[in-house]
Amino acid sequence: MRRVTLSDVATHAGVSVTTASYILNGRSEEMRISREATGRVRAAAEKLSYRPNRNAQSLRTASTAAIGVISDHVASGPYASQMLSGASSAARASEHVLIIGETEGDPKLESKLIEEMLDRRVDGIVFVTLATCVIPVPKLLADQRVVLLNCVDVDGKISSVVPDEYQGGRTAARALINAGRAEALWVIGEDPDPFVVAGPERMRGLADELGDSGLTLAGHLSCPWAVIPAYEVTLELLKTGVVPSAVVCLNDRIAMGAYQAFSERGIEVPRDVAAVSFDGSDLAKWLRPAVTSVAIPYAELGALAVEMLLTGKEGTHALEMPLVPGKSI
Repeated sequence: MRRVTLSDVATHAGVSVTTASYILNGRSEEMRISREATGRVRAAAEKLSYRPNRNAQSLRTASTAAIGVISDHVASGPYASQMLSGASSAARASEHVLIIGETEGDPKLESKLIEEMLDRRVDGIVFVTLATCVIPVPKLLADQRVVLLNCVDVDGKISSVVPDEYQGGRTAARALINAGRAEALWVIGEDPDPFVVAGPERMRGLADELGDSGLTLAGHLSCPWAVIPAYEVTLELLKTGVVPSAVVCLNDRIAMGAYQAFSERGIEVPRDVAAVSFDGSDLAKWLRPAVTSVAIPYAELGALAVEMLLTGKEGTHALEMPLVPGKSI
């Protein structure tokens, strides 16, 4: 069917195209157009299912009311996708929509997606990563309107929003110190990628908070951030006869693996060992007992990134990672 035009609406309402344009762009009062004419035009637009021509509008306003979002693996992730939900809510509040593309870590696809966003003349691009990391910003984004989400530019030139991983580490340690459970504290997990900063920053925060209380880490079990590797390294430690007073798991999946190892050896949380993890995901609540977790404020991160993009707010902004109490301490 032929697309309904502004001229069709004007003809149906018995006004000029210019008058119809003023009314549908919210300028009735400014142009002193009568309420009766305004009502006729809006009724005609609704009856004819009129939709504004975005391309024509963007030429007049230099805005497409669209924001490009390019992610690596965020859109398909069960928890980090909340960043996109937060970004989408903030975009809608500013009468924008998101155009989302996921690269799956493929540099060629990444370049193609960036070119597509620029060809669509989006009002700006939010570049987001699944893991908090330091990245070299793609050359195609140079001199573009960009905000980094959950990552920072290796050159420190582009505005970004990230979780405060360092303070999150201090928060985890403080929870155990306050409970008197930090004398023999072990950390489980590692970050093998030198560009990923979440693990190292959490570890640095833990160490500093312990040091302020005259304490040190008892040990560190290195393993990937997944259930089975965490189960295996924790079980090996327990087989040596070492039972920590507490463990800090670098994410909730690690906590699940550690819980399984403790259960297999007859060790109860929190009676025998206290536990704190990171992420604040649904998994933290599903564990029994629910594990106290330092949460990543995914939705708030996404919303702030869009706000920064649309308002021109600059700099690197680190958001607080709140402690979500469970029953593991």
